[in-house]
Amino acid sequence: MNSVYVRNLLRFIILILLQVLVFNNIHFRGYINPYIYIMFILLLPFEIPHWLLLISAFALGFGVDLFTDTMGMHTAASVFMAFCRPSVLRMISSTKDYEPGIYPGIKDLGFNWFFNYSVILVLLHHTVYFFLEVFTFHEFFYTFWRIVFSSFFTLLFIIIGQYLFYKKK
Repeated sequence: MNSVYVRNLLRFIILILLQVLVFNNIHFRGYINPYIYIMFILLLPFEIPHWLLLISAFALGFGVDLFTDTMGMHTAASVFMAFCRPSVLRMISSTKDYEPGIYPGIKDLGFNWFFNYSVILVLLHHTVYFFLEVFTFHEFFYTFWRIVFSSFFTLLFIIIGQYLFYKKK
């Protein structure tokens, strides 16, 4: 079996387990809820067909929803994030222009590129997720701060994860 498929399948399983067993238990006054499982969507290869990207995001969100009893909110936010990913990639240009064999990570494209790419997609995911969760604009600023703080800590854990598993060529 191809090592790319095995690596992504292992990443899929490990991130769901980490999310469900560790990161879902991190709460600070309702403001900080890191969702690192979306790192799977961020790190999928550039060459992945759009339909497979959407199906993978659906499976990822559905897997988290099954364990957390959130009635499709993670699925909807993950599919939305995956839907927006090609547009974000077109917006953010790289010096390597996504050559074959290059992956969207700090290792191949550098910290600045990965940070910009991650910030946009994490904010999109968290905005959809948290507004679906409250399903109202009544407490807009409370939801806004939840999006900001959760996005910050999600990005922090994703970047730490990138450096923990960073391998020099």
